[in-house]
Amino acid sequence: MKKLVLIMVMALFAIAVQAQEKKGAQIIFKEKSIDFGDITQGDKVEHKFIFENTGDAPLVISNVAVTCGCTAPNWPKTPIAPGEKGEMKVVFNSAGKMGKQNSVVRVYSNAAEPIEKVSLISNVLPKGN
Repeated sequence: MKKLVLIMVMALFAIAVQAQEKKGAQIIFKEKSIDFGDITQGDKVEHKFIFENTGDAPLVISNVAVTCGCTAPNWPKTPIAPGEKGEMKVVFNSAGKMGKQNSVVRVYSNAAEPIEKVSLISNVLPKGN
């Protein structure tokens, strides 16, 4: 009886380990946000978010969505092979903005987690006279 219970526990453990192994593309960003601190209204700031496909299938970014027209992303349109890195350039235009800003960028892909978010953070100060 003890052997049967032990075998069942080992079988459940093996199933749990297999369930945790994710197949397909995986997108891992080097950093999820960048804080530019204080910037002056009208400034444009940009950052290149570096990511890697740590999965075992090509990564395809199908779309990138932003929270407002003040943020413009540029991402690779070709598949990223397993083990390869890519970059997504994001530009934030602070014209017409004031105070604390958090521009969220949603990245849609064929990865196991199909939606990832990165953000540009800044504090927009008024122009000096």
